[in-house]
Amino acid sequence: MKFTVSDQSLLDAKTPCLVTSLKTAKRVCKNTGETKTLNQACRDFEDTKGKQIFVQLAGRVERILILGGLDKIEAADYRKAITTASQALVGLSIPSAAIDVTSFKVKGVNTDWLVESAMASLSHSSYQFNQYKSKASKKFQLKSAVFYVDALEKRGLAKTIKCGNALDEGLAFAKDLGNQPPNICNPDYLLSETRRLLKGEKVKVSQLDERKMTSLGMGAFMAVSKGSDAQGRMIIIEYSGGKKGAAPTVLVGKGITFDTGGISLKPPPGMDEMKFDMCGAAAVLGVTRAVISAKLPINLVTIVAAAENMPSGRATRPGDIVTTSSGKTVEILNTDAEGRLVLCDAINYALRYKPKSIVDVATLTGACIVALGSHASALYSNSDELASDLLEAGENTGDRAWRMPLWDEYQSALNSNFADMANVGGREAGSVTAACFLSRFAENTDWAHLDVAGSAFFSGAKKGSSGRPVPLLFKYLQTR
Repeated sequence: MKFTVSDQSLLDAKTPCLVTSLKTAKRVCKNTGETKTLNQACRDFEDTKGKQIFVQLAGRVERILILGGLDKIEAADYRKAITTASQALVGLSIPSAAIDVTSFKVKGVNTDWLVESAMASLSHSSYQFNQYKSKASKKFQLKSAVFYVDALEKRGLAKTIKCGNALDEGLAFAKDLGNQPPNICNPDYLLSETRRLLKGEKVKVSQLDERKMTSLGMGAFMAVSKGSDAQGRMIIIEYSGGKKGAAPTVLVGKGITFDTGGISLKPPPGMDEMKFDMCGAAAVLGVTRAVISAKLPINLVTIVAAAENMPSGRATRPGDIVTTSSGKTVEILNTDAEGRLVLCDAINYALRYKPKSIVDVATLTGACIVALGSHASALYSNSDELASDLLEAGENTGDRAWRMPLWDEYQSALNSNFADMANVGGREAGSVTAACFLSRFAENTDWAHLDVAGSAFFSGAKKGSSGRPVPLLFKYLQTR
């Protein structure tokens, strides 16, 4: 998707479809002599919130999508309206569209936010994954959109448009990775795609193979990876867009490219969705793609803990004890709690960069889905300021998170008779105790954990990667 902005008069617009209000539609049709056509089409149209209608025309504007009730609406109403409009545009099989931003009168927000939200909605609606389809869909032809704004606001929107195009790239990258089948997307595939798509003069891509991770004492990571024939990889991307020597932000993503549960085997129903267990990795790679494309003036390190969790004669058993790269020991009571094992070594590795903050992203627990469903990602943090910044970014983008408790009282659930800690607690507060486990490896660094088990992908008829929390994280990094 390609986004642009224009301060040209709508009366001079030429487009396959214009999205606007009834009031502006009347002006456009009066100018082109098509008032009669408009009046006939809108005879029974209610200009109220939630209503919409297409009107076919014969001039420079081929059709108009009229949205009802655009005066003095709330931000949530705008999101719904622009999402509905985006989906309708995609269904038209047209290459481009125009959106009259001036027709939206939304309380408490500015034009920058209106354009930003519309770009994200169009990115989501126009995305398709058909690499393995024998015939391409006739829909999803929309490739570009132009936003009509007041002349005084156009120059100020240049950065917003640039970041919107960058976010579109990042979202598509994250979704493509998440939707790949597990026989294609293994740790080596993630590495090759990272090297292929994350390029730039300020970008360095490196990796730790299993031999190197073993030499670094990453016993937790290797406890997961050793059960698979696919070699595990720790992928590191260093983007130096900020001041030399300035502390970077570190993103860490869980990249379990397929999760059988290991010896603690998962039940067969829904196991196909375990290809999405690398959506945390996909998200941080997507964000990194957006940051590089937008050339954000920050220093960023992205670490992907990529492995496959398989049962085999080499696989870890419940009851095994391993030593992490931090020196802490872990009794593995459940091999299906593998994400925290690869992440703890990745978080410990991140400390060598002396980061400003660490944010890890993972489809970590089914308990998170029970707690929050699919509407919000669970947020845990040892820093109120970091948590507040992430929550604000989520609210701004509609990619929302909800802060969960990280109290010391929950830590005792991880007690072990034989090691420093167990990798799981009891049945209660499973998402919380998983976060407690990871918190032990962040030491004195500002750290946050996003459990996206419910938000990173869709099940059922809409099955596929959602791209979350790419918008949240990109907005957070923009504010850095």
